[in-house]
Amino acid sequence: MRLSNRSKAIFMALPLVSAIQAAYAQTPAPADGPQAVENKVIVTARRREELIQDVPGAVTALSASELEKMAVPDLTGVADVTPSTTLKTSRGTNTTLTAFIRGIGQQDPVAGYEQGVGIYIDDVYLARPQGALTDIYDLERIEVLRGPQGTLYGRNTIGGAVKYVTRRLSNKPMGEVKLTAGNYGEKDLLVKGSVPISDTFRIGGTVASFNRNGFGHNVINGKDNYNKDVVAGRITAEWTPNADLFVRFSADKTVDDSLPRAGYRLTAGPAPANLPPLAGDYDTRANLYTVLGHDQKVTTEGQSLVVEYEIDKGLQFKSVTAHRKSFSYAPIDFDSLNTPLFEAPAIYTDKQNSQEFQLTFTGAKWQGVAGLFYMKGNAFNEFDVLYNASGGLSLYTLDDIDSKAWAAFADANYSVSDTFNVTLGGRYTNDDRRARIYKRTYLGLSGSPTLGNPAAVGLAANTDMGKNDLHRTDTKFTPKIGFGWKFAPEHNLYTTYSEGFKGGMFDPRMDLAATGGPTTPASLAKRQGVEPEVAKTLELGVKSSFDKGRVQTNAAIFYTDYKNVQIPGSIPTYNAAGAVTGFAGTLTNAGKAKISGLELEGIAHLTDAFTVSGMYSHIEAKYKEWMVANGSSLTNIASSAEFQNTPKDSGNISASYTWAQDLMGRNGTLSLNNSYSYKSKTYMAEIVRTSGVAAQDALVAQNQMLAQDGYGLWDASLVWTSRDRKITAGLHARNILDKRYKVAGYAFGGFFNTVTTFYGDPRTVKATLDFKF
Repeated sequence: MRLSNRSKAIFMALPLVSAIQAAYAQTPAPADGPQAVENKVIVTARRREELIQDVPGAVTALSASELEKMAVPDLTGVADVTPSTTLKTSRGTNTTLTAFIRGIGQQDPVAGYEQGVGIYIDDVYLARPQGALTDIYDLERIEVLRGPQGTLYGRNTIGGAVKYVTRRLSNKPMGEVKLTAGNYGEKDLLVKGSVPISDTFRIGGTVASFNRNGFGHNVINGKDNYNKDVVAGRITAEWTPNADLFVRFSADKTVDDSLPRAGYRLTAGPAPANLPPLAGDYDTRANLYTVLGHDQKVTTEGQSLVVEYEIDKGLQFKSVTAHRKSFSYAPIDFDSLNTPLFEAPAIYTDKQNSQEFQLTFTGAKWQGVAGLFYMKGNAFNEFDVLYNASGGLSLYTLDDIDSKAWAAFADANYSVSDTFNVTLGGRYTNDDRRARIYKRTYLGLSGSPTLGNPAAVGLAANTDMGKNDLHRTDTKFTPKIGFGWKFAPEHNLYTTYSEGFKGGMFDPRMDLAATGGPTTPASLAKRQGVEPEVAKTLELGVKSSFDKGRVQTNAAIFYTDYKNVQIPGSIPTYNAAGAVTGFAGTLTNAGKAKISGLELEGIAHLTDAFTVSGMYSHIEAKYKEWMVANGSSLTNIASSAEFQNTPKDSGNISASYTWAQDLMGRNGTLSLNNSYSYKSKTYMAEIVRTSGVAAQDALVAQNQMLAQDGYGLWDASLVWTSRDRKITAGLHARNILDKRYKVAGYAFGGFFNTVTTFYGDPRTVKATLDFKF
């Protein structure tokens, strides 16, 4: 980070720290002196339970009660209070996740693209983003780990990890019913219960329904846009035959029957209608609602078996066996117009099987984890791009991607003294990938034979590559070293160096015909795919606690050397006359990038009733080398690009005031919570300035249209909780100022001037009532 930018970041962060410290200093202390507070957050970031303040790394944890008070509807709300983190609903659905941490992530959900941020349900890695964005229910907490995660977690994740941690079942019968009603016709219901069958065996289950009308409408047919119709469930059985053995079986399923989420068209429609953009930001004219006669549907399910056995005091063995799969009908209307100009009916399926073995040791001097991980998966999609030109074309693509990954990892911490410790870790990863990619153009707008038109007339295949043609194996050893120094009892200074790795891949939209046939240099490069990403991160941080835990502050600075950044995209293809006849994938490695940043988190219990917390992050992310073809030569377009989904500045300030308040004859407490979060300008795509390369410069104007200027969101809630915690009632408002902010978009300016965007939720207000018994 340049000195001027570092100074700027620090000065921007100082008000947050100063406000917390000044407010606390000016708050009168109790007559008998400041009282210690119970503010001990336990996490399993290092695969063992420990205080979050003792973890030598950037970790944010949010408990279920905190999420409830903030009325966070799903995982995306976690990003509002987490430094350097972007979590958003992907384009077109309610349950596909776009995740970025410290500038590293992946936006495109097409089969073949690996995530840069790992999403876990307990210890089970979710290989695909479809269905990864679920409504928050049945949770104990959410943990967000920033930076490469390879020596502790089963799957290597280069940017970070987000972990859903579910509750263990109670050893007593229990039940819970939660009702929610809000504007836009929101009606949610959650029913949860568990019962011990014996002293050693318990079963439990949760069923939830999430329903909402649309934020907007289709002005042609009156259907809702941005509605929600989701049903989710989870069953769990736990067996503890003795103090040393714990066995847990879990199964979950989510069915999203929401209507397709169509984007807001930022550009006028083509001649002769020249339809202008609509007045309502959530409205649409889209006409595509089915695939093969099926309405949009996303089904995700999985099962896992966890066995924990304490071999000896401090030595624990753990096995995690899991299976997951999903299926999606996804009618995507790129042009968002009633006339079928540019649309993509698609089918996505995926499945994965994984096995992980861990051995965890906790001793007086040594603590650590070692493990083996294996995963076998398949990601498959078929889609037509219906393109209303040249009499109508159906551009069919099939992707069938097999992945096998195995790894051995270890992470050990040694206490040299009572105040100084050393961490050493390493991981060896083997990623094997085979792909079948088929692409063919059919005449007419009725689709390909596979997607509903058996009489379609096809041209010669653009791409026809089998799994023996597209096969690569990437291996890498990634080390980790760290030091921790408790220079005072309540102050923990740490530094870590760690490396992350993401295997190479093939362009799932490759068009060999557009690059001259399967043996030209350009086509051979497409066949070979792109090189693995490697991130080398150095982090320095300090975690502090003041005044018996009443004030806690965490600060970290980091620097990442990021190589071979995998960047997907799409560009038009042309015929000899210069007319657009389709589109092809672009998948390149940006050779070098540098990312540096500052992260601050703080919480102050100003009184027993009043708490203030906040976070701030500043990121400098720059491409240094990105070579693309420019005629017969290569041109470095790094200066024309920005990192997508990575605002330079993010911040949040929250305050909570709690007081005793009886309600309907019951003793309890009332809590007033306010939160304001801010994100600076955010780009949805990389190319935002001209570079002299025609194919890239054509993207600049449309990508700039999708950029979101800095914005702030104000949320508030009022929550009453009975003294016995069996009844909770709340009134929650999010985006109180009703801000419009872009979260995703399609930039296809070369296709009928099509640029569409998707907006975050408008102002929402809801009431909740929760009964536990």
